[in-house]
Amino acid sequence: MTPEGETLLLDGGRALGLDLAPHLPAFAELLRLLQEGNTRLNLTALKTERDIVLKHFIDSLSCLRGGDLGEEGLVLDLGTGAGFPSLPLAIVRPGLDLVPLDSIGKKIRFVEETAQSLGLRNVRPQVGRAEALGRQDEHRGQYDRVVARAVAALPILAELALPLLRVGGRLVAQKGPITDEELRAGQRAAGEVGGQVQAVDAFELPLSGDARTLIVVTKTRPTPAKYPRREGIPNAQPLFWTAK
Repeated sequence: MTPEGETLLLDGGRALGLDLAPHLPAFAELLRLLQEGNTRLNLTALKTERDIVLKHFIDSLSCLRGGDLGEEGLVLDLGTGAGFPSLPLAIVRPGLDLVPLDSIGKKIRFVEETAQSLGLRNVRPQVGRAEALGRQDEHRGQYDRVVARAVAALPILAELALPLLRVGGRLVAQKGPITDEELRAGQRAAGEVGGQVQAVDAFELPLSGDARTLIVVTKTRPTPAKYPRREGIPNAQPLFWTAK
């Protein structure tokens, strides 16, 4: 990582209330591994140091705003892709037990190899789909938190995430700007599958100024047995949501 990249990381972390200086070596190695892996696997469209630092590392850490992820607990990262937000979170919050989930095997293999290279023992990647895990006893109702970064519309996220959460657990959804229509549909969907929207935090990503929204949904009761619906249905036919 160049001195300019280090400055971006430290300044971005400071804007989020985080001291990332002790973690500079880990983030520098993560940057190297991501750029190297990207040449072989096409992991991410972000290629430059600046974009990766701001739009992967700092963006991932922005889900710590509000403290809803906490310092400890079992966290499923829904649709992790190349390991975001799981890998930055694992570096900064070693007390979190993170399960990065993605349906694309090559990406999960990269996340697993990268976590091993970084010595992140609190990362346990898994290949699969949330619809399937949500119907399995070893996953349904087992997680303290589900985090999802730019994965889907809020009604879809509610159906995919809440079956996986224990009662009292929280979905922390990282999104761009959200319309009133999507938020209303998300609130209805959350109620249908056993939850309630607790917070909607609109902010700008440090340094880049990109618009972001952090939405927190708390699971207030067990999810009805019919949810989640079978694979592909939540995306094709979202609850209370027709916008595409």
